[in-house]
Amino acid sequence: MAKGKLLVIDDEERLRKLLARILQLEGFDVIEAATAKEGLRKLEQEVVDVVISDVKLPDINGIDLTKTIKAAYPPIEIIVLTAYGTINDGVTAIKNGAFDYITKGDDNEKIIPLVNKAMDKAVLQRRVSELENKLSSRFGFDRIVGTSPAITTAINLARRVATTDTTVLILGETGTGKEVFAEAIHQASPRNAKPFVAINCSAFSKELLESELFGHKAGSFTGAIKDKKGLFEEANGGTIFLDEIGELDHDLQAKLLRVLESQQFIKIGDTKTTKVSVRILAATNRNLQDEVSKDHFRSDLFYRLSVFQITLPSLRERRKDIPVLAKMFIQQYASKVNTQITGATQSFYNKLENYNWPGNVRELKNIIERAVIMCDGTELDTSVLPYEFDSSPATAGTASIFELSTIEQQHIIRVLKHTQNNRAETARLLNIGIATLYRKLKEYGLE
Repeated sequence: MAKGKLLVIDDEERLRKLLARILQLEGFDVIEAATAKEGLRKLEQEVVDVVISDVKLPDINGIDLTKTIKAAYPPIEIIVLTAYGTINDGVTAIKNGAFDYITKGDDNEKIIPLVNKAMDKAVLQRRVSELENKLSSRFGFDRIVGTSPAITTAINLARRVATTDTTVLILGETGTGKEVFAEAIHQASPRNAKPFVAINCSAFSKELLESELFGHKAGSFTGAIKDKKGLFEEANGGTIFLDEIGELDHDLQAKLLRVLESQQFIKIGDTKTTKVSVRILAATNRNLQDEVSKDHFRSDLFYRLSVFQITLPSLRERRKDIPVLAKMFIQQYASKVNTQITGATQSFYNKLENYNWPGNVRELKNIIERAVIMCDGTELDTSVLPYEFDSSPATAGTASIFELSTIEQQHIIRVLKHTQNNRAETARLLNIGIATLYRKLKEYGLE
């Protein structure tokens, strides 16, 4: 297996081929070019790790070529060769991004270790670049699916604010993807190499949440047996995402306001301040302006948090995105449970689009996971959807959901699904005769 790919650029054919042969014997995959132009063309066609270039080329100076290659392909490492090495040329080559500079005719024992070092660095940089791309795909804006105007507007706003250090308030119903947007904003920000820390403010009591956010000193309260870093310290240099910010206690609101204004706080039981550099993203499904008017939320904190607001649309407001989202979740879960499911019927997608989605994207994701588990074939159909997705003349129009006949019909549908349409077993579970079941199926148009 080749150790990596090298491009040798030299207009002296005999020397170029000799160097290429030596490198091939060392296990490298080597390609050649006689001019800078030919070398740049080969870089467009193939993935190269290291370039070895002569300084004196017929079309472009090798030191200038170094700058051009590094601008277009930053992970590539470049070794510059010359027959007449000068200190100035060496300094300029390094400034232009060369890995090193070596004089032609030096012992081959010197160039092989140099190439190995350059290759190690290039491979490492390529892996880092691939990892960054994977992170961007997993946590960035590419993860957000949809082309409807409502979601596109939200994405554009998030992209615009991501590159700044501005505090962002993300609004929207439960399940609309507020944390997904927060992660994407962090990933697209200059802080993306530092931690992204998320916490749900409604999941803790006031005392515990204060300790989680700001930390405490040993002995500050019963059970505090050692010093503890808070999440603001853990997120130092990066981003902290405060979900359900509307649930925050009044005293903690004051402490959070201090962090926003001064980037410092006092741990529980401490006497000195702790300084941090943290970007704050917050989210809520509450109307904070109403909470301010009811004196449930501090107005000064609200105005500080809402410098830049992004409102995420409910799934009802972006129905055209439902099939696309569903297809993505089908692919994810089919792969996860190792099934041969390839898609879904049009009637399946129609049912999804006509549903009200109180739980938004999170609910859709859960429904698809359940459907994939329940499916025995290669295509999802309406039989794997929960009974609340069913509709018929009896439940349409002016029919009341409180009518006994409506409740009876929905219960029969649910039991039929449970028995996989086994009529005899359905009648047994309903504790009615099989003839009665058939009569009711006919009555409700379920035959």
